[in-house]
Amino acid sequence: MSEHAQGQAALSVRGLVKEYVRGKKVLDGLSLDFDGQGLTAVIGPSGTGKSTLLRCINRLVEPTAGQILFGGRDIVPLSGRELRQVRRRIGMVFQEYNLVERLSVMENLLCGRLGYVSALRAWLRRFAPADIERAFQLLDQVGLAEQVHQRADALSGGQRQRVGIARALMQAPQLLLADEPTSSLDPRTSVEIMELMRTLGREHGIPVIVNMHDVDLARRFADRIVGLAGGARVFDGPPAELDEAMLSRIYGGASWMQ
Repeated sequence: MSEHAQGQAALSVRGLVKEYVRGKKVLDGLSLDFDGQGLTAVIGPSGTGKSTLLRCINRLVEPTAGQILFGGRDIVPLSGRELRQVRRRIGMVFQEYNLVERLSVMENLLCGRLGYVSALRAWLRRFAPADIERAFQLLDQVGLAEQVHQRADALSGGQRQRVGIARALMQAPQLLLADEPTSSLDPRTSVEIMELMRTLGREHGIPVIVNMHDVDLARRFADRIVGLAGGARVFDGPPAELDEAMLSRIYGGASWMQ
């Protein structure tokens, strides 16, 4: 991948290793660079480290070894306040939405600003007018302007994921991660969600990294595909170069689609 004019990628993963059990590497010395724009799909069989990669990047999971350079700074050693400040610049979209079911759509979006307001203001739900205005704009962008006062538990799966995307963007992040964002959705809604993330990533000028199982969706919407197998990178390139032979290598054997 090309790098910024300054010679620095938006995100660089260097020699990343993760072991949940000593001696068993889920990620095995993985190194990747991500530009400041574009949608990257990370594909591969279950257990090969796709979710672990994303969760190491936002430090929900502690790396065993390696560096994660975000904005040129290694975030692996960070903790406490410094880590919280980095996390608020990384938006995360989850497979199971992770919404507060009893809160309204608007209240869920404003949760995306919790890293920027004091604990007291958050508890009192006192958010700046600019935050509320931004929330309305994002709801319009994701097609949920009519559901602003609807409780989250009254929404469809596709609507919930749209709220999750808008909530992540409320953080004004410099990077958007999405962990299996379409796996709980029907095919048509999955296409809509991928299209939305690609469009919003471009409009907000931030890179999007999506971990996913659906190869066809990855080919259709990604600017770049990274294929993992055994915790290592075995493919890294444009969708057009991802042929059946490479898919067999990623997923193991010629019968990978069966």
